[in-house]
Amino acid sequence: MTAASNPRLLVVDDEPDLRTLYELTLLREGYDVESAGSVTEGWALLQERGPGGFQLLITDMRLPDGTGLDLLHRLDEAGRPERAVVITAYGSPENAVEALKAGAYDYLTKPVDLRQFRAVVASALGRVPAAAAGRVAAPTNAPRRPALQRLLGDSAAMQQVRSLVEKVGRSMAPVQVYGESGTGKELVARAIHDCSARAGGPFIAVNCGAIPENLIEAEFFGYRKGAFTGANEDRDGFFQAAQSGTLFLDEIGDLQLAMQSKLLRVIQERAVRPLGATTEQPVNVRIVSATHKDLGSEVQAGRFRQDLYYRLNVIRIVVPPLRERLGDVPAICRAVVERIARDAGVSPLPTLAPEAEQRLLSYAFPGNVRELENLLHRALALAAGPSIGVDDLGLPDIAFDEAGTEAGGLGVNGPASVALPLAPQAPPPSAAAQTSGAQPPLPADLVAYLDEVERQVLQRALERHRYNRTAAGAGLGLSLRQMRYRMARLGIGGEQAAAEPDGS
Repeated sequence: MTAASNPRLLVVDDEPDLRTLYELTLLREGYDVESAGSVTEGWALLQERGPGGFQLLITDMRLPDGTGLDLLHRLDEAGRPERAVVITAYGSPENAVEALKAGAYDYLTKPVDLRQFRAVVASALGRVPAAAAGRVAAPTNAPRRPALQRLLGDSAAMQQVRSLVEKVGRSMAPVQVYGESGTGKELVARAIHDCSARAGGPFIAVNCGAIPENLIEAEFFGYRKGAFTGANEDRDGFFQAAQSGTLFLDEIGDLQLAMQSKLLRVIQERAVRPLGATTEQPVNVRIVSATHKDLGSEVQAGRFRQDLYYRLNVIRIVVPPLRERLGDVPAICRAVVERIARDAGVSPLPTLAPEAEQRLLSYAFPGNVRELENLLHRALALAAGPSIGVDDLGLPDIAFDEAGTEAGGLGVNGPASVALPLAPQAPPPSAAAQTSGAQPPLPADLVAYLDEVERQVLQRALERHRYNRTAAGAGLGLSLRQMRYRMARLGIGGEQAAAEPDGS
């Protein structure tokens, strides 16, 4: 490699000893290096070289005349192509998040581990470090984004999800995807992979709660022949399989504490040691995790390591439940029906009858998008003609509650036949009026009378749904916000309702 073809790097740090250490480390890796001690000096060198003059900027967070973020903002405002790696103080995840949101490719924490330093720089440049020679680097050409296109819906929540996916795709930042079961967390993870420079590499999805405890370390890190009884050959683990790509850790909240400690070390060291091996292997893997649990509460309860939580939760993407974006249902239905029909070779393309669409728009979808897809699969199989009607959907009159327990809805156990009529009914007339055939007297206070009718209806719905406000409201055609308002206005609550989670 000639000097002219060496990547040129800019190091900005106000500590001369550290700046020299970084320079020497990078020079040994074959890079051309220039350095500066402040924001002003660094920006002057960037301007002097012009756009693309440096392939990578490595900057400390704290500088005498500003911060490393100032340089990132100037790069962004000028439309410069240089990638950036920010070095932050140990134990300051807020700075790391801020750097990544400002456009940094990755971040390092002090004291900087030089092996990790080399690996991050190599990854940012689309290379592999010398220690990992022979491994294939991820292609950096712009990929197609099929997973992003499947994140359907024009609701504000889904627009935000897609925007975040595209933003985080260009960095190495660990991403945690949070959402209920069936909301499409894996699809979001695949979209992040598709939007990154790693799109040409593997995407390995792992359900952390489905691996037996005695096999989990071997499955994650691999093993060498003879490591244990039955280990008849060398085998790579999930991390090696995801080399130069993305490792998706689904339901990370179900991972046992002992394995959490080992996972943390791999993320920090960017290297794994297979069972039975004496040396570690460098790995170039991006971690995306997902959970339906509140990991903050899990940390407080001692079931999840706080240090691992901060490592994984650098950027958080919340996938909304379908009941909070029912306006997206028609678009999802069209896309799903088209996909199912195409795969099954059905022609002409089936359509959803208006009354069937309205029925779906009044359903709470405890199983979220996955449940909607299952409903449409069944409806297409049952539909007698090219139009899917209400009866083809097989929906009951009411939905499951948020916990997925049976309350007359359709969930993992199939449809239930129990229905609950909740139409408002006036209080029954007095016995004397019934026997005489006379009309019941008009209420002296119509507002109070109607309030009492509404109170009775809401109370019955809440009792039937075990005080789950979201499910009770869905059965009445009300949103959670509307239920809260009515309950507060009518003085309905008590300890049971107060203890029930909002689900928002």
